[in-house]
Amino acid sequence: MKHYLALTKPRITWLILVSTGVGYYFGASGPLQWIVLLHCMVGTALLASGTAALNQWYESDADAQMRRTEKRPIPAGVISPRNAFLFGLALSLIGFFELALGANWLTAGLGLFTELSYLCLYTPLKRRSPISTTVGAVPGAMPPLIGFAAARGVLTAEAWVLYAILFLWQFPHFYAIAWMYREDYSRGGIRMLPVVEPDGDSTVRQMLLFSLVLIPISLLPTWLSMAGAFYFVGALICGVAFVGACISMMGDRSLVKARGVLLASVIYLPVIYGLLVLDRTHL
Repeated sequence: MKHYLALTKPRITWLILVSTGVGYYFGASGPLQWIVLLHCMVGTALLASGTAALNQWYESDADAQMRRTEKRPIPAGVISPRNAFLFGLALSLIGFFELALGANWLTAGLGLFTELSYLCLYTPLKRRSPISTTVGAVPGAMPPLIGFAAARGVLTAEAWVLYAILFLWQFPHFYAIAWMYREDYSRGGIRMLPVVEPDGDSTVRQMLLFSLVLIPISLLPTWLSMAGAFYFVGALICGVAFVGACISMMGDRSLVKARGVLLASVIYLPVIYGLLVLDRTHL
């Protein structure tokens, strides 16, 4: 079973669930409906796990060519492609109906859109164009919307602000990873931006641009009365620190600096979420 668990990418699923939970918390008005939240989290976890398994089934040949992925269950030969496909499909179907029947059909529809856009658009594009990163950021930022829709049944400006924060955050995060593993991506035929433009100029510009835009967007929750001054100051400090990490790569595109950006991104998102939850202005 540990190999099937590996197909679900539990570490990524954990981050998805955190984002979904934050979306639910801000979508709720009045006392939290814990049963609905449970259905939302379980359904999202199943859909995310199914998507991860189906993605590994689709990319198993590319995974076999890259050092960082060659030991995944399918290229390693411990799970057959057929079994991985059926496993991913089953998880996805169960997750969809869990969201539909346990939360609402809008939540299930958003979950289905997330999976289909990830598998049918982002995944094939990875071998064709670096624009795949932008396309992939669309489903990648959906978890807060899923959680918000489960709690409220509609999507409001607050939901879209949470979406925008996660959408923008992804670019420095994934470009740092792409820079660190650019040679591996090249071997697998994955046309990430650092592979297509190996000098790194476009990569570091994109990282800096999106981290800069993230600062004013991350401050919008205070303007929308979602959070107070404590969040505003904390988000501003986090945003400036994130930008600083990206600036450090402008003149030094070493592995150490890329890891610094990755670390900054990994710290940034949980801190932002924590500040939002702690300083929520009303429930």
